[in-house]
Amino acid sequence: MQTQFSTQELRRAFSSFATGVTVITGLNSQREPVGITISSFNTVSLTPPLVLWSIGNQSDLKTCFDVGKKQLIHVLDESQKELALIFAKQLKKSIDQIEHDIQANGLLRLTNCLAYFECETVAVHEGGDHQIIVARILSIGHDPNRQPLLFAHSQFTQLALDSEGSLK
Repeated sequence: MQTQFSTQELRRAFSSFATGVTVITGLNSQREPVGITISSFNTVSLTPPLVLWSIGNQSDLKTCFDVGKKQLIHVLDESQKELALIFAKQLKKSIDQIEHDIQANGLLRLTNCLAYFECETVAVHEGGDHQIIVARILSIGHDPNRQPLLFAHSQFTQLALDSEGSLK
């Protein structure tokens, strides 16, 4: 075990942990839709229904997810790598070029995602160079027949399934 390590070495070690990929949408101060790709998403509690995720302190979107603000967490399907890259700001596309709906509360809902969690932020905690957002789940939707997009070793991947659709 290494006791001395660089930030890059730590990042590479973290990348050994495979995560799902989410896009989280919210509203800015002008009530316009915004979104960000996040892989730091975790369940916290079933009762009450809580999740947490993190956003970098340097992000200009962090105030869009303050306490009391609503967000829609989209768990991406294995075919939605392009959406992850768009909201990670690695691909340029306008919201009009992305399949979506605007919900009654103004939140942008991306179509054909594996799961959806509409939430409201209940707490924000300092966590080093990130803000840790704790959010209460208000409503959900999911498609158990879809497979998740995964991120591991700093690249997108997916589950390996056999010809019957079971995990290998």
